[in-house]
Amino acid sequence: MGEVSHDKMKDCCSPTRINIEKQQQQQPTIDMQQQPTMDMQQQQHHCMEIPMGMEVHKVVPPPYRSTFRKLLARLKETFFPDDPLYQFKGQPPKKKWILGAQYVFPILEWGPNYSFKLLKSDIISGVTIASLAIPQGISYAKLANLPPIVGLYSSFVPPLLYAVFGSSKDLAVGPVSIASLIMGSMLMQEVSPSKDPSLYLQLAFTSTFFSGILQASLGLLRLGFIIDFISKATLLGFMAGAAVIVSLQQLKSLLGIKHFTKKMAIVPVLSSVFHERKESIKKPKLFWVSAGAPLVSVILSTVIVFAFKADRHGISVIGELQKGLNPPSWNMLVFHGSHLALAIKTGIVTGIIALTEGIAVGRTFASIREYRVDGNKEMIAIGIMNVVGSITSCYITTGSFSRSAVNHNAGGKTALSNIVMSVTVMVTLLFLMPLFHYTPNVILGAIIITAVVGLIDVPAAFHIWKIDKYDFLVLICAFLGVIFISVQHGLAIAVGISVFKVLLQVTRPRTVVLGNIPGTDVFRDLHQYKESAVSVPGFLIILIEASINFANTTYLNERILRWIEEESGEDKVSNIRFVVIDMSAVSTIDTTGITLFVDIRKSIRKKGIKLVLVNPLAEVMDKLQKVNNGGEEFMLYLSVGEAVASLSMGMKNNHASSNSNTYDEEMETIANGVP
Repeated sequence: MGEVSHDKMKDCCSPTRINIEKQQQQQPTIDMQQQPTMDMQQQQHHCMEIPMGMEVHKVVPPPYRSTFRKLLARLKETFFPDDPLYQFKGQPPKKKWILGAQYVFPILEWGPNYSFKLLKSDIISGVTIASLAIPQGISYAKLANLPPIVGLYSSFVPPLLYAVFGSSKDLAVGPVSIASLIMGSMLMQEVSPSKDPSLYLQLAFTSTFFSGILQASLGLLRLGFIIDFISKATLLGFMAGAAVIVSLQQLKSLLGIKHFTKKMAIVPVLSSVFHERKESIKKPKLFWVSAGAPLVSVILSTVIVFAFKADRHGISVIGELQKGLNPPSWNMLVFHGSHLALAIKTGIVTGIIALTEGIAVGRTFASIREYRVDGNKEMIAIGIMNVVGSITSCYITTGSFSRSAVNHNAGGKTALSNIVMSVTVMVTLLFLMPLFHYTPNVILGAIIITAVVGLIDVPAAFHIWKIDKYDFLVLICAFLGVIFISVQHGLAIAVGISVFKVLLQVTRPRTVVLGNIPGTDVFRDLHQYKESAVSVPGFLIILIEASINFANTTYLNERILRWIEEESGEDKVSNIRFVVIDMSAVSTIDTTGITLFVDIRKSIRKKGIKLVLVNPLAEVMDKLQKVNNGGEEFMLYLSVGEAVASLSMGMKNNHASSNSNTYDEEMETIANGVP
């Protein structure tokens, strides 16, 4: 298919070694290096210098593989790019069982080598993150409109599970602000947490269950690439908008407003502040105690409220919290009824967001400490956390950036720090719950604000603005959508714009016209290298930098034909003899894509132009090889340089040998390699 043997090439211009010394003596060539750069820009079309003794190589088709083997190879690259079975190759059966157990339970990998030195570091970091996890757990539960005790339950069971199944040394898990906010805002659209708290709690646990099922399924089926549709720009804009809304929502506690909106948008929140300003003006006598209490210690504010009996003077406190460990909640899961769709939808959205945040945080700290985090293991671990959590009175949990940062800075070495944190929370649940009775809600609001303000990453947004304006548009849309519409709608808008960008790149692939760097066989984008690259007379050389499929063939066909029309000039007589398409960047092609080249070849033949394809990759070559339109095959070359050199010499040979040949005969001579 388009292959020419080396024997045919000895005395002609088609593929293989070209002897051009005699031709150079007969026909002087243009020395491009001797001409000034301005002359090259003005003339635009120059002859390419053909290197002495250039060898034109054959385009070799890929080895034969059955359809089944091709399918297996594609599935492997799609679902197993990291080749998780590689470590089992060549190992004895006993070793394979050990490696398999370590793969499922990473704790078996680092546990046997654990030392007292590591334990000391993990105990310090575990206690440190527990001091942050306890107030955050209570605060984030209130952010999700759940009882504060649920936040502590969610800081006890999930960390124990992650220590067994997780692969990160730094990730500290528990409730997080973004997932709490999303769950609260989505469930509150249909169920009031104040009017029907029992149903609301049931839906929260059910949503957590579906989140865990989704997360674990993505890991087991190795479909983690789905979460890649949430780009960094989307996350930055979404988190910044959520941080603003979360902070404004805390004005209810900070200003002591009772009748506050439940909506998660900036307009109704600010409207509540101004319309209910009379409530905020009525400051209780000891408002300054809780409002001015330092943010660093929940205990201090609790002691102050207790000492001054501030709860009797209008200061809102948590109240009595139930002692004891997590009660079972499997009987509270809802799998039928009118609210099932709401629970599933909330579970999917919160599950994807929590998964994205957890994996991003884990990979961030893994890169700092130079170790690898298995994304699929993390999805399974987080999914198991939430499935088990949903039946033990926990709501959605994942890796927390703030707690993970504290864990890392406190010197945590392994996932055992999560166990230490969990044990500390357990002690709190068993013995210290009465101490939180007088904890003021205002301090919880302040803790939330402190935690979420860090989500507004202005330097990162500015960095995106400098690099990619479209990504910045996605960021801004996510931010504005969250603060002016709602959390989930803002996220949906940003994801939609990101997907539109991907579709735009697929349907409008980048195509450029190449020119030759004089004195070389190097070809580059004429627009980018306009100071050095020049067009080759008689050739239109095009580079396609994307896969070719049904979605972009119409665009490619119209674009290529337009370039040909532009080269034809006013007299509509084409100056082009060959259209050369560089397919080095075309990794895949479908049936419609193959038809594209057949149609282009048929269309340009009427104008006396030949189509030449350069360096088709294995899959593309395999499909081109199966196209045989009436015995006609595609002209193939291994590189643009070889194609231009060979075809240029062919034109010279044929003009010298016979000026009486018709144009079509000349083209056939060149294509068939006949001297």
